[in-house]
Amino acid sequence: MKQFISVDDVPGVPRLVETALGYKKDPFKDRVLGAGKTLGMIFLNPSLRTRLSTQVAAKNLGMEVVVFNIDKEGWALEMTDGTVMSGNTTEHVKEAAAVMGQYFDIMAIRTFPGLKHKEEDYTEKYIKQFIKYAGVPIVSLESATLHPLQSLTDVITIREHWQEKRKPKVVMTWAPHVKALPQAVPNSFAQWINAWGEADFVITHPKGYELDHAFSGNAPIEYDQDKALEDADFVYVKNWSSYNDYGKITCTDSSWMISNEKLAKAPNAKVMHCLPVRRNVVIADEVLDGPQSIVIPQAGNRVWAAQAVLSEILKNS
Repeated sequence: MKQFISVDDVPGVPRLVETALGYKKDPFKDRVLGAGKTLGMIFLNPSLRTRLSTQVAAKNLGMEVVVFNIDKEGWALEMTDGTVMSGNTTEHVKEAAAVMGQYFDIMAIRTFPGLKHKEEDYTEKYIKQFIKYAGVPIVSLESATLHPLQSLTDVITIREHWQEKRKPKVVMTWAPHVKALPQAVPNSFAQWINAWGEADFVITHPKGYELDHAFSGNAPIEYDQDKALEDADFVYVKNWSSYNDYGKITCTDSSWMISNEKLAKAPNAKVMHCLPVRRNVVIADEVLDGPQSIVIPQAGNRVWAAQAVLSEILKNS
């Protein structure tokens, strides 16, 4: 694996999942793999789980880690090639990425969409510019359209919590939120579950919240949340803003919040969320603090997902 931007960079999802679970059992078995190597983590927006888990994963492999919050500590970057830099930007990504590529063996980048111009966000210009100019392997810590480390974690978590021979029914449900959020997590979750191929996958959301078909694929869409939740084994809860009416909140129906009443349709389901979560807006307290929630072990698996990815890149670099 030469980079990690989407599931398309992964030679095999099941094998990568097993690698991650192997690290969970024995975190330090490859502690010298990254000896003498440095991971540069570059943030253009905030992070908690992604930052901390990836740092721990890199250290488990013997890597040194440098964290740089470029939005707060660096020069304002120009991302467009051929521009006349007479505005507010101070340094072009062409030089910045190339220089950082001189310092780091692997670079991990976190970007975020503007949610104003769909075409610009969905070209993934920011992360593609780092790939173009850094000259070292790039790991996505989330981009404008995808969050692959989160989605690998999600597959790991489902695999870990499912012991039956039949395929689990996995439902990804939209939930309300007070802010317009990107489609990166739902896009990525759909893409990874489809590629994994080991689940019966259903997406449920209000009309108008359809995702880009490039990511949702042939996953069935059910607009009746109660019907979709029937006999679910895993319920993945996430808000996203509209893709078609880009970046807009077109529904505020609080009845889509996941509560114990909703889960009566799926009494044995495990409830997942990428965190952070707005309590009693997206998911009710009674669910988050109840026996069906696995959001904390899910977040814990972020370390093993990152460790599996970094080890694959180190082995192939």
